[in-house]
Amino acid sequence: MNTPPDLSQLTPDQLRHLAATLMSQVEEKDKALRHSEQVNQKLTYELALLKRHAFGKRSEQLNVLQISLLEEVVDADIAAIETELEDLKLTSTPSAAKKTPKRSPLPPELPRTEIHHDPENEHCACGCKLRRIGEEISEKLDYTPGVFHVERHIRGKWVCDQCETLTQAPMPAQIIDKGIPTAGLLAQVLIAKYADHLPLYRQEQIFARAGVAIPRSTLAEWVGICGVRLQPLIDALRDLLLSEPVLHADETPVPMLAPGKKRTHRAYLWAYATTPYAGLKAVVYDFSEGRGGQHARDFLGEWRGKLVCDDYSGYKQSFANGVSEIGCMAHARRKFVDLHVAGKSQIAGQAIELIGQLYQVEQEAQSLSAGERQRLRETRARPIADALHRWMLAHREKVPNGSATAKALDYSLKRWAALTRYLDDGGLPIDNNRVENLIRPWALGRSNWLFAGSLRSGQRAANVMSLIQCAKLNGHEPYAYLKDVLERLPTHKASQLHELLPHHWQQLA
Repeated sequence: MNTPPDLSQLTPDQLRHLAATLMSQVEEKDKALRHSEQVNQKLTYELALLKRHAFGKRSEQLNVLQISLLEEVVDADIAAIETELEDLKLTSTPSAAKKTPKRSPLPPELPRTEIHHDPENEHCACGCKLRRIGEEISEKLDYTPGVFHVERHIRGKWVCDQCETLTQAPMPAQIIDKGIPTAGLLAQVLIAKYADHLPLYRQEQIFARAGVAIPRSTLAEWVGICGVRLQPLIDALRDLLLSEPVLHADETPVPMLAPGKKRTHRAYLWAYATTPYAGLKAVVYDFSEGRGGQHARDFLGEWRGKLVCDDYSGYKQSFANGVSEIGCMAHARRKFVDLHVAGKSQIAGQAIELIGQLYQVEQEAQSLSAGERQRLRETRARPIADALHRWMLAHREKVPNGSATAKALDYSLKRWAALTRYLDDGGLPIDNNRVENLIRPWALGRSNWLFAGSLRSGQRAANVMSLIQCAKLNGHEPYAYLKDVLERLPTHKASQLHELLPHHWQQLA
């Protein structure tokens, strides 16, 4: 045990040396204490942040149920590819005779609706009156949510006794020629899968309880074919979206099955949407195998407008190519909210209050025109933003580097120009919340679909959900919209395809 020295026996120089040594030791201990407090604050913040978020599944190994879902994805992909190949065949090329599939008769107890198809004119081209000699009956399975019924399409056969010409009304064109589903049933399957997040094996069970056994492989084929038939609408919607001067963008991970393996890897769903102030109400989803910025650049192409997004580095090259960056104030605020929840930080609380004042101005400006909104921001919001900036700079000088508070402040300070660019244009939103809300349905879908079976199936889901969400944005009931589109699409002129887009669509009486 060390005994303290007798200070009375020390010379002045020895006393000064001892005092300097003690001061040095105190400074070292104080420095170590400050470091420990900083590390403790950082770890406490991270722990609190982790507790606020739900933990994902630790293993990506597929279980038996997940493997069974792969079958319906493969069936849908095969049907889609076969449909695309069929469309690519030259009309002049004689097609090989196809075997008529053997189908089980539809249950006789289901209600029937008879639809008669007869010639518009009961007289033959030679002038004689036609005489009915028989009819052909084909049955199609229709579905209104919760109830099956059968459409009996009766096409009478008419003959001219003079010239023996046989006349028969053609069968109306269908999305799936010579198949049993009507547009209503197809729309129900798509809505249940992509809006209500019901995998096909669950729909198979629901249909069986309603009295009709439809194998999930058949349902998957229908989904695949519909995906191909709806593709022109998605292409037209994307072109229209890229004509807008301002867009939102965001991305979220989606598990996708790795080819040849029974494991998943992380793919990404990208969302691009118009702003709340735009005349066009639209969102287009894009599915890709990764999160690289090239995927965003491929989608945007030659578009050089203003992009509202978070601080993800994948967009940086687009900004270098001429796209203007618009920051998200909600992301900046979220950093302080996490800090405040973790440690009741006084600085975080003050930042939240100041940012809240900016949002109060936006709430008042929501119903104004772009010009009026910009003038209100200039007089009310800009002074608040300038004061907030000076406040952040002053407090950044006081907090140590590497602390959670410093990171929250740095996020806003480094992106301040992008965060406040909305003040210069009344057509720009303050944050990226609109597209985040539009991408939220995929979070629910992930827990029900479990994974995307292939790149094609992921893109098909993105396409159908684009139409569903656009229908909702424009005030349409998605089932009614899809049903009507699937009925009209087979005979609709390509030059008038825009009439079927959600923002133009009007249901026929």
